[in-house]
Amino acid sequence: KVEEVLTDGRRIITFRNGTKKEISADKRMTTISFFNGDVKKIMPDQRVIYYYADAQTTHTAYPDGLEVLQFPNNQIEKHYPDGTQEIVFPDQTVKRLYSDGFKETFFPDGTVVKVEKNGDKIVMFSNGQKEVHTAQFKRREYSDGTVKTVYCNGRKENKHPNGRVRIKDEGGNILDKRG
Repeated sequence: KVEEVLTDGRRIITFRNGTKKEISADKRMTTISFFNGDVKKIMPDQRVIYYYADAQTTHTAYPDGLEVLQFPNNQIEKHYPDGTQEIVFPDQTVKRLYSDGFKETFFPDGTVVKVEKNGDKIVMFSNGQKEVHTAQFKRREYSDGTVKTVYCNGRKENKHPNGRVRIKDEGGNILDKRG
């Protein structure tokens, strides 16, 4: 290795494989430029910023345990110390994955999807409608109070705000009509 001390106090160490390590005059910042194009910076605030040249991806590790990945397509992932992950996609969709298995996704149009650990899903649409998906049924709740449910056996139930209820079997035959 070759070590240079510059007049401004910086030190540059060049290794045989082409890797260069630059240490600031105050020794608070280090930049390592690897032979493959990767760059690692250790900042004065103890952040570690690593740029992967081949993938054009930046990985920043913060002293508190937060890790942030930035991809060339503008996707950003945040990994929190508690196990929570947040992904911001290029279209600004945001997905949060919690360590307990709960997931929620926020779409640019205002739609929100929440998925429980057991797989139950709630979709809240920006127009006020709501869908609930479970292993037993799928239900759509409309803003006028109408509720349509399809059960796993194919049975369908429509409840209207005026109290009218219509139930059909899996073949589409009306079983019950009230209201």
